[in-house]
Amino acid sequence: MRFLTLAASALLLAASGSAILAADNADDAKASEKADAKTDDHFTPFPAPRSIKQSAVIGGKTVSYAATVGSLPVKDETGKVIGEVVYTAYTVPGAPTSRPVTFAFNGGPGASSVYLNLGAIGPKSVAFGDQGDAPSDLAVLRDNPNSWLDFTDLVFIDPIGTGFSRSREDKDKTKKDFYEADADIHYLSRVVYDWLVANDRLTSRKYLAGESYGGYRVPRLAYYLQTQMGVGISGMTLVSPYLDPPAIGEDDALSPLPWMINLPSMAAGHFERQGKPLDETTMGPVETYMRTQFVQDFLAGPGDKAATDRLSAKVAEITGLDPALVRRMNGRVDIDTYLREIRRSQGLIGSVYDSNYTAYDPFPASATPQYSDPLLTTLIAPTTSAMVDFITRQVGWKVDARYNALSYAVNEQWKRDDTDSPVSDLRKAVATDPKMKVNIVHGWDDLSCPFYGSKLILAQMPDFARDGRISLHMYPGGHMFYSRADSGAAMRRDVMGSYQGG
Repeated sequence: MRFLTLAASALLLAASGSAILAADNADDAKASEKADAKTDDHFTPFPAPRSIKQSAVIGGKTVSYAATVGSLPVKDETGKVIGEVVYTAYTVPGAPTSRPVTFAFNGGPGASSVYLNLGAIGPKSVAFGDQGDAPSDLAVLRDNPNSWLDFTDLVFIDPIGTGFSRSREDKDKTKKDFYEADADIHYLSRVVYDWLVANDRLTSRKYLAGESYGGYRVPRLAYYLQTQMGVGISGMTLVSPYLDPPAIGEDDALSPLPWMINLPSMAAGHFERQGKPLDETTMGPVETYMRTQFVQDFLAGPGDKAATDRLSAKVAEITGLDPALVRRMNGRVDIDTYLREIRRSQGLIGSVYDSNYTAYDPFPASATPQYSDPLLTTLIAPTTSAMVDFITRQVGWKVDARYNALSYAVNEQWKRDDTDSPVSDLRKAVATDPKMKVNIVHGWDDLSCPFYGSKLILAQMPDFARDGRISLHMYPGGHMFYSRADSGAAMRRDVMGSYQGG
């Protein structure tokens, strides 16, 4: 309603031809601009959007496209700019406006979109996530054959505090306006809307993709865009999503859910190390056990020696851990213990993002873990260097600022919302639009956002959501399974099918 009131006032002013009122408004605007300029003197203005022409071989064919880097302002209710969001867009010139466009978000909170961009679905990629990759490897971009650009334009969004995106407010206001779950959804939805308007794409089919906490964002963004911004979303892809925070937390000492959700991914890592295929033959019995005998023995408690013996023996079998160790833990093996103990004799530790990605334990004799995650620490350098070089040298969007591929400061300040809102909004978004299709994609070995959580969530969905509307796909690998070429290609095929059917 406020928008309509302002529009009516503007028309009335034009009709009256009041020179005095117009002059007063002009003077006020100039004064406001001077005040804002004085406040923001310490910010070097971002450049205007800049584009270059590129091409890449995708899916066996050459795709020519425009790569554009720019920023969009975030304004408060008074119209003052309180933040600037930087985006990287890849669009195919000359295509009809009906061509799909996909907005991509990573997670954290505090992660830029570089991982989906240069690792998964953008037209160029930098190597990371394979055993043997090192931070000192040359950060060279190469064509990404598994990109989605041949069937959808791509817009990668860096939330405030990530990439080059920045707040123009003080610390307290920044936390309130950008680092809370609801505020995050509201301003990012407006960014999506503003990009669509600025690029004449409101008549395109629109999709969302989000990884990890981005998978928390995407269902909420879809429902908010549908119901508040007037933007219909044709489909979503949730990559290794953080869908149900309470389910994987360990605050509730009575709940078997965290153990149920983590153990299948531990088993998948063990089976992969044994060279076994990861499919219904190997994983089906594990999932059945988790839903049945495991729950019964877990709830019996350590006081039931027979139940605990039975549970501990089975957990040791499916994880490959020392049976004596597992029994000492009453069958309740936490993630840190699993990642450190599976290769303790070799002095190696596994990554929570992929238990079969390893590095040396810097303090192997320490009673407690004293290391950063092997995969996370390895990929920061190549992704940061490659993205900054692409933006500033290749595209020529010059900016005097640090690029935050992953901001620990944002993550520490984030006000978390430990509800199942993403699941609720997923249900409501799909119920609202009978044509919407959703892909949930996971790597078997991921212990940060384990696949079994999504599987249990989907089992509780109403029939309308499970009848081909929401699909779950599993691939070899971990959280960033797409860094494995075969898994990235498989995800591309699965997701492309839902776009073509849209």
